[in-house]
Amino acid sequence: MQNKFYFKGSFSNIYKKPSKFSEVTSQILYGEKFKILSRNKNWIKIKSNFDNYTGYIQNKDYSKEFKANYKVSSLKANIYKKPNLKTNIFLSLGSKLSVKETNKNYARIDKDKWIKKKDIKKINYKEKNFIKIFKKFLNIKYIWGGKSYRGIDCSALLQIFYYYNNKFFPRDTKDQIKYLKENIKGNYQKGDIIFWKGHVAMCLNSKQLIHAYGPEKKVLIMPIIKTIRRIENTAKLKVKKIAKIKI
Repeated sequence: MQNKFYFKGSFSNIYKKPSKFSEVTSQILYGEKFKILSRNKNWIKIKSNFDNYTGYIQNKDYSKEFKANYKVSSLKANIYKKPNLKTNIFLSLGSKLSVKETNKNYARIDKDKWIKKKDIKKINYKEKNFIKIFKKFLNIKYIWGGKSYRGIDCSALLQIFYYYNNKFFPRDTKDQIKYLKENIKGNYQKGDIIFWKGHVAMCLNSKQLIHAYGPEKKVLIMPIIKTIRRIENTAKLKVKKIAKIKI
């Protein structure tokens, strides 16, 4: 039962167990590829093709027929029933799209689903400016397991940059630390990734970092040294590793 499928809802929580009362471990975005490990009437157990993450989603909103040729480049892109007719559906940054046709301002991604062309890029487009991606999430609320415009956690903020650029990167901080082999020494610089046990932040320059920070309940920019001291004083955690963002 391991055929490949593509998620067709705007996004969905991935649960640790087949219940909405279970812990949310991550989210799945529109157009994300997965395998079905098991299935019942209401729930399916999935394994992400991107990062091998497993968990449960509701048994709906997916398709076999899908060929991604574009992706969402805005933090939050409105879906239209037809050009100029908005819906209450939004797609998050990094969502993969199968564009069927285009006109001057819109692209059709399904029978009754259109999206503005200004909100999308071709699937192979690379955004090497990581700061541009991270800053799209500024002030988005911190949600454990989130990776969308409705909420995001610290490891997803880093992972979504790689996902947007079609590059593998683990979902959880403990796996991200293992995946990045280098351990940089010296002064902090733009592009440095700072890891603690269970937390990660990215340096925008030699003085500031950006992260989805639970105690502040949102994504924000903070001074590097002040943040390191705060985490050490409040969570009793020291910096575990420093690596570098690469595409």
